Amino acid sequence: MLNFRHLYYFWMVAKEGGFARAAERLEMAVQTISTQVRDLERSLGHQLLKPAGRGVALTEAGQAAFARAEEIFERGQRIADEVREAGSAPVARLAVGLSDGISKLAAHALLAPVLATPGLRLVCHEGEFDELLSELALHQLDMVLAGQAAPHHPAQRLSSQRIARSSLQWFGPASLVRKSARERFPQSLQELPVLLPTSHAPLRSTLDAWFQEIGVRPRVVGEFEDSALLAVFAARGLGVFPVSDLGAEDVGLVRGLRLLGLCPGLHEEVHALWSRRGQHHPLVRRIVAAADADN
Repeated sequence: MLNFRHLYYFWMVAKEGGFARAAERLEMAVQTISTQVRDLERSLGHQLLKPAGRGVALTEAGQAAFARAEEIFERGQRIADEVREAGSAPVARLAVGLSDGISKLAAHALLAPVLATPGLRLVCHEGEFDELLSELALHQLDMVLAGQAAPHHPAQRLSSQRIARSSLQWFGPASLVRKSARERFPQSLQELPVLLPTSHAPLRSTLDAWFQEIGVRPRVVGEFEDSALLAVFAARGLGVFPVSDLGAEDVGLVRGLRLLGLCPGLHEEVHALWSRRGQHHPLVRRIVAAADADN
């Protein structure tokens, strides 16, 4: 069994860059810490530290051990923080899965009805649709936001409801969104560099069909799973991009973007999916109820 006290002393020595500084930080004798670290090296069968000037440096084996120790003690601190928080105030935890295909900018707007909840602890997971459905069925998630409804699967017993359907807008940097481009939109998309969601997003097939319908062959220079990342690259001048009305509310957070044109005939849909247990979660019910009130 790994001695975590020995690992902690090694971690402190590595962080402080020497035994003396670690001993001062821990208010312990240098010899005590040195002995504990040597015991750790013997138990692992590898030298972890080597002399470097007036201090020490990590060996290759030490770098591997330090990376894991960093992870372990960072999580340990998190446990202490979470226990302290749980003991001092009630926590309203909501674990949400965000499917790769939906606009993350729109997701923020859809979660807005619960963001002011006292004691809220919001946990967001991003992943592929099927992977998130498995986590939902295993009650690791309370709700999933996706661009499609829950498939019929008797074993999973999932329910879903469309909670948003919003039209699309196109944005881009000022260097590309000029008066002539706005006046000739959407035909100007054939001349501008275009950023699009990746092909697995439901919205992408809608856009491809629209391009064919209006006779535009866009010059696609980038494809992104994350709409927020797409907006950042657009703001840096890479190209113009589509976003739903919901997501457009947060586009203003990315400086330098201008409206190119509107697509009232195109829509992005977002569905909320939940398990039998999730339907009783008060925050899930509030999100769905708020969407019903808006529709």
